[in-house]
This record gives sequence, structure tokens and C-alpha cells, in this order.
Amino acid sequence: MIELIERASQFLPRTAVVDQGKRFSYRDLLDRSEQIAHTLLGNKSDLQSQRVAFIIPPSFDYLAIQWGIWRAGGIAVPLCTSYPFPSLQYVIEDTQASFLIVSPEFEDLLSPYRDSQSLAYLSTNDLENNSSSSLPDVNPDRGAMILYTSGTTSLPKGVLSTHSTITAQIKSLVEAWHWSENDHILSILPLHHVHGIINVNSCALWSGATVQFLPNFDAARVFEIFCEGEVNVFMAVPTIYFKLIAYYETLPESKQDEIRNALKKFRFMVSGSAALPVSVMEKWKSISGHTLLERYGMTEIGMAISNPYEGERRPGHIGQPLPGVSIRLCDENGQEVPVGQAGEIQVKGENVFSEYWEKPEATAKAFTADGWFKTGDIALVEDGYFRILGRDSVDIIKSGGYKISALEIEEKIRTHEAVKDCGVVGIPDEEWGEKVVAAIVPNQEIEIQALKTWLKTELPSYKIPKEFLFLEELPRNALGKVTKNELKKLF
Repeated sequence: MIELIERASQFLPRTAVVDQGKRFSYRDLLDRSEQIAHTLLGNKSDLQSQRVAFIIPPSFDYLAIQWGIWRAGGIAVPLCTSYPFPSLQYVIEDTQASFLIVSPEFEDLLSPYRDSQSLAYLSTNDLENNSSSSLPDVNPDRGAMILYTSGTTSLPKGVLSTHSTITAQIKSLVEAWHWSENDHILSILPLHHVHGIINVNSCALWSGATVQFLPNFDAARVFEIFCEGEVNVFMAVPTIYFKLIAYYETLPESKQDEIRNALKKFRFMVSGSAALPVSVMEKWKSISGHTLLERYGMTEIGMAISNPYEGERRPGHIGQPLPGVSIRLCDENGQEVPVGQAGEIQVKGENVFSEYWEKPEATAKAFTADGWFKTGDIALVEDGYFRILGRDSVDIIKSGGYKISALEIEEKIRTHEAVKDCGVVGIPDEEWGEKVVAAIVPNQEIEIQALKTWLKTELPSYKIPKEFLFLEELPRNALGKVTKNELKKLF
């Protein structure tokens, strides 16, 4: 039984989704997802955990397809709508997807798969099966979704979560953040990450609340929607709050007053996926009257730690463990550290993922012998609140809410004919949290603009360095390893 979908029958007439001005009820969502499930099944009774990759803009269709995959017994593999073809190809082929569902606007991009022998290519216009046969009974311990994370290796790893994992992640947040059917949330986050999929969409739909989609971020449109008076919950990354503040400051005083009055009526607002600069938190509070709730999570664990819904939300801190989640801090030898000392955050609970897809060694390495997941994030506890100090790897950059592997970007840049070597790091930035920058050792003349143009065909835009530096050689230690901290100083 997929509990999230079962619960929808309690809310049949209520509005589940607002998309492009249209309203869809929970009954509409159940009906459409059932139709999609039958299309995927064809003559089969159960997809038996076959992977179904799909590239759909944030919309009612996105949710119906995700639910349809689950109801057919498949594993959902949401693809990033801003990825170039090589990045999408990697995910499709790494998961050995049996199906690829493509929205019309992405059909040119994914046309190489149209005549594929290895998977069934479906346009969203093909999902019209009206069979009345029964759908499979899906065990909660079966795989539900594979999301990709950079981790600490150069190639992204597929994080497999079961239905029971997803249910645990949702229940924990619904309890901690007081979700109810009276909530109405604006969904603007990418839907190939837990932040958008679980924290926003799934928590709302579990609760009988309404999800309103805005497919592309636009500060003016966000404020327009806020002023319409229906939205009362908002979740975003620090970069988005930074952009909203910057736009707000350009507006005439009368418009600012209207926005301030609308924001004060909200139930609550969340910031996550990257550290929130205190300056942004304070500025947003002066506009909205709300202290943003900061929390901590990652693809492998959903959310694990959160500032309290009621009580002090402490700037620069991520709060306390969420319901059902166990947290400990350990030293490099795996021993718990005394209170007040820094250690690696380790997590245990039903919220933790099953495995890295088809990577048993990486999975084993990610867990301790007694079953705790090692996050790689270093923190300490101050007066009962966790505070993140940084990562144990300089090769992970947190920028604009994304966790980015510097090694992946370096490998890609090195394939350019004009590049002899390169080093990629993240440097502190108020808007992005960390800004991706690259030092290049060229072997022939190259213009930065030409390099950026080429990178746009190879990498998603958020992975493309925002600054470049040309060096004769990269700083290295005695063992020949690039010293990333020295490299950062050069920027």
C-alpha cells in the first residue's frame, strides 16, 4: 500500500493542485495517475520495480506521472528539466530505465531515444489508457524513487528510497511543521530533489493541502501570487530569498506595503539546501515579519534536523533532530564526541535511503558497521542546537541549494582541447552560499566566453563556474595533490 496515495481518497473534492490558473482536485489526481499507471502496465499486472525516467515541468502532469509510476509498481526517476543531454543520458542509462516519459518541450532534446531498442519512449500525449483492470498491491518496502546526488565522487550516484522511506520523511515533517488541509504552498523548487518533491509537494498532498505551481522562478510573479492571498506556506533556497529581496527593494513604497501585508498573513516560511546568510534572514524578517525556519537534510536522508516550528529559530543553526530521526556526532574513528565538540553528523531512522543504485561498495562505505549513515558534514551542538561547521571534503560545493561535485566539473573542463589542467572550488558568496569558480591551466589561447559557451552544452547551468582564473600551474602539496584551500585564496 502506498500510504501517500491511499490518503488522497480522504480529500477527493478538495483542490490538490493549481497549475497555470487551472484547479485540479484530489479526485482528478487519482483518476489521471490511474490512467497513466494502466498505460505503463499495458498487458502486465505489475512493473516489478522497473525504472521509469520522466522529464516534465513542475505541473499537475508531473504529480500525476509520479503517482502513476508508483501505482504501476515502478520506480520513479525524475529528470532535471535544465540538464543538457549528456547529463540526462547518464541518469537514464545508469538506472537502466525501461520507460522514458517526455513532455513536448523536451522531445527535441531527447529525440535520440525515440527509436531506442532498450526503453519505451512515451510522449505525455500517449498516456491515455482507460483500462478498468486492477492495479498491483505495492509493498511499502519496494523501491519508489531514484534521485541523483554528487556525493564525493566525480559521477553522481543514484539514491534509492523505498515507499516506507518516503512515508517516514513525510510524516516527520508533517508532525514537526504542523501541516494541515488548510495549507496552500507555492511550489517553485526543482522537482528532482527532495526539497521540492518531499518537503513541498508530498507533505502538502499527504495533508490534503493545495500545491500551486510556478514552473519558472520570476520574482515579480512570486510576489503577485503572494498578494492574491491564498498561499500561506513558502519554502525556498537562500538564493531565491536573496533575489526576492533584491526585487522588492526596486519597488515603490505602495507596492512594498502591499507585499508586507500579504507576507505577514503566512503561517510559516522555510529556507534550506544551503546555509542561510544571517544578513538575508534579518532582511527577510524586516520585510515579512517571519524568521525563516532553517533545517538540514540531504538526498540520502530527506530532512533530519530542523529549527523548531514553535520556539526560538536560531540564526546560523539548523536546530534539533526531527521526530523519528536519531542523530549522533562522531570523530574520525567513529567514536561519539563529548557535547560541545565538533564531529561528523551521523543519522539513523526510517528516513534513511536503502542504497546507492547498483553501487554496493559506495553504499557500504556510506554506513558505519552499526548502521549509521555518515553524512560527511561536521557540526557541533550549542545549547541544544546543531550548528554546521562545514564538510569533511573540500570537493563538495553547496551553491544555490545544489550540492555539486567539484571533481565532476574538473573532469568535464579537462576534456576541452585548450585546457591542460584545472581546479574547481567553492568560495563564499552572499547570493549563492558558495560560488563555483575554476582555475585553468591552458595549453593554448582560449577566451572565457568561448569556454562558458562550450560548457553550456556539457553541464547544467548551476554547475558552470561563475569566475575563471588562468594560472601557469595549480598549487599542489608534496604528494602532487591540488591544495584546494590555497586555490581558494587565489580568488
